[in-house]
Amino acid sequence: MDWGRVFFVFFSLMSLTFTLGFLYESNIVILFIATAINFIATTLRIGVKNSLSAELFASSLVADFHLIPAFVFLQVFGDIEIATALVVGAVVANLFSIILLCIAGAKAKESDY
Repeated sequence: MDWGRVFFVFFSLMSLTFTLGFLYESNIVILFIATAINFIATTLRIGVKNSLSAELFASSLVADFHLIPAFVFLQVFGDIEIATALVVGAVVANLFSIILLCIAGAKAKESDY
């Protein structure tokens, strides 16, 4: 088992689930945790070397650039509507990332045989 890949996928899924959790319960703490975990997932993607690594990194950056302003809008301005709209964009980017992870995993499995 490749533990580096396990941590990589773990943080990717945690980022998606915490971001979705914010949509269920709009709480500044959940948004902060989602942003922090997504940032960790982004830094873990820097070292990934596979056929879809550029797309994975780009989708993670898109989620970061949605979650960070969402946190600022909620914390500084108290604007829940804009924060929620930005978080929806981050969810789309994270879903795209998970789909890419599934594709990359399927391609890696095929090449192992």
